[in-house]
Amino acid sequence: MTRKVIFNFDDNLEYQKKAINSVVALFRGQDRELGDVIYRGKTRHIGRISEEIIRNRLDIGRNVILENLREIQTQNMLFPSADLQPIYNFSVEMETGTGKTYVYLRTILELYKNYNFLKFIIVVPTVAIRKGVEKILKF
Repeated sequence: MTRKVIFNFDDNLEYQKKAINSVVALFRGQDRELGDVIYRGKTRHIGRISEEIIRNRLDIGRNVILENLREIQTQNMLFPSADLQPIYNFSVEMETGTGKTYVYLRTILELYKNYNFLKFIIVVPTVAIRKGVEKILKF
């Protein structure tokens, strides 16, 4: 006799919402109306290839992002950062099996809804995880 495995998924877990809201709050102050304007940045040379950077428009300054970051860190009982690195690099760290894929996909949706950000890059460590993410995105 074959048994089916049924997964129960709850999209309303408090720690997941807290992670999503923390990322969205980083950009508090960003004008949503300007978010759909794609910003063309400086040209970067990668090997022999020259590419123009195309990214979401960000109108708030480093000081606003740093202030937002410190507030979020304090709310999450983390030590506040002294400053920001020249290239923004934020991470959400979660244990295995806690819904990281759901959190980053939902974060993308919320960043679009709140700030009209349109461009995202998803980096995963293995081909198997990449295939799983591709399957979810095609859903």
